[in-house]
Amino acid sequence: MTSATSTVIASFPTLDKLERLVGEIGDLQSKLILLAGNGGKTRLLHALAQRLNATAFNVGAKLGHRLAATPVAERAFSANELLREITDSARGDAPLLLDNLEVLFEPSLKINPLDLIKRLAHSRRVVAVWPGEMRDDHLLYASMGHPEYRDYTCDGVVVFETAQSQQET
Repeated sequence: MTSATSTVIASFPTLDKLERLVGEIGDLQSKLILLAGNGGKTRLLHALAQRLNATAFNVGAKLGHRLAATPVAERAFSANELLREITDSARGDAPLLLDNLEVLFEPSLKINPLDLIKRLAHSRRVVAVWPGEMRDDHLLYASMGHPEYRDYTCDGVVVFETAQSQQET
């Protein structure tokens, strides 16, 4: 119980920093913040959603459900449009909060997941949980050689690193 209490207390400064960053990012061309780190990203996103009275979208569940109802041959063409339809229901002034992005990396969709999220962030603020890791200013997803492997530079993206593992030191 003590460790859970200290984790909650330690997360307030992180949540405050993230909320401040969300408020400041509106002036940038790309209004995308990616949460990257060792853990606590989903919990942080949901805490932000609660604080901002916004909805965190489970992209994997919502988009996966819609893609399952789409013929396989049309999925590559439909993924972008379906994601936009799903996220259009979010309150206009609230940032778009996205979690569980793994479905976007499905090779059969033939899309660039980071580019797709960046496009959403041109017109509104977006905070998304990066499902991979960040290493040397690169966003990585999956291991090299894996069909879903991706390696992106952080250009045009604000990366907010969660440091949950470092809080104990």
